[in-house]
This record gives sequence, C-alpha cells and structure tokens, in this order.
Amino acid sequence: MRLEATGANGEYNVWLTDNEIEDLRRAAASYRDDVIIQLGAYVGLRAFEIPQVTPSGISETESGQYRLRVPEGKDTTGNGGKPRDAYLPDDVERSLQQFQNAENIAPKDSFIDLTERGVRAVVKRTAEAAADATGDDDFRHVSSHDLRRQFAQRLLVTENMNPRVVMQVGGWDSFAAIEPYLNTPTPEVVDDAFEEVDTV
Repeated sequence: MRLEATGANGEYNVWLTDNEIEDLRRAAASYRDDVIIQLGAYVGLRAFEIPQVTPSGISETESGQYRLRVPEGKDTTGNGGKPRDAYLPDDVERSLQQFQNAENIAPKDSFIDLTERGVRAVVKRTAEAAADATGDDDFRHVSSHDLRRQFAQRLLVTENMNPRVVMQVGGWDSFAAIEPYLNTPTPEVVDDAFEEVDTV
C-alpha cells in the first residue's frame, strides 16, 4: 500500500494492491459490505453510483460477458449525470446473484439500500476492521474512492488495457482524468523493471 499526500491535512490518496483488496473483503462485517467493496474495486463504481444499481441492470453480451447499468454516472463536462454500462466480472456477477437471492431483492430494487454517505461509512468501517485485523494502520486512510483508484490502476497498468476502454466502462470523460492512474506503477511493475536491469 502506498500513501500519497493530497494537500489536505491528514488526507491521502491510497494506492492499494489486489491482496489488500482481499484483506478488505475478509474484514467486511456482512455480505452486503463485501458486495460494496467488490462494486468499488472490481467494477469501479463511485460511492453515489453503488446505490443505483439493480438486478434488472445486469445484462449479458453476445460473447457471454456481463454489464451492469449505472443509471446516472458522473458527467465531468457539467451536463448532469449520464448512464453507462460498466463491465461486470463473472465473480462479481455471481456475488450479486447470491446476494439478491439471500436478501430476496426485487429486480428493480437497489442491491445496496444505502445513501452515498452510508456507502462511504461502510468502506471506512471495513477499512478500520482491516487495519485491526492486519496490524497495518495505513488501512485507516482508505476511502471508497481508493477502491475505484485500484480498479483503474489494475486495468491500465497491470492489464495494459486500452485507456479509451477503461474510460468508457469506468465513466471517465477525459484522458486527463485517468492519466494519474496510468502513470503510477504498481509495486509489481517496479519490481519487474529492476529485474530487467543489472543493479550493483
């Protein structure tokens, strides 16, 4: 985990690894809280988008992949929210189906019946629990946006995905908005770079 000062007193951008996302998931107090972590980290949803998604918003493409309709994503051009179809990994789709069945969620009802503030509070509580469980106090700085940051970095840096594709599924309107994620190497990328040079 890497912390990056934001300029605000005591606030940091947190760059998580996939293993640290799994630590968060293990620290979740309920299946609902785990679903929130998954929607942020693996689907790239913002805190205000998570309460919008419903079972009826899941669709399957001709190639067998899943999409999740976000009715009102963020529009950074200032024209109000706009819908998008986020990529939904198979594992997260299964988690959503299991959660829907366990909680008897109607097709048009939200998976997560919380406000944006409630979603942020769940992530904060889960991060505090992960800090207690792992002994790593850096978890205490984790926010819901840090989950989205990991989503973008995984696709752009680890998976070398086309930035335009990431922009579309993640709801970014400009290349400048995702550039910080593109230019920050993961610890694995740093390790690989040094393995390729002859260090003394």
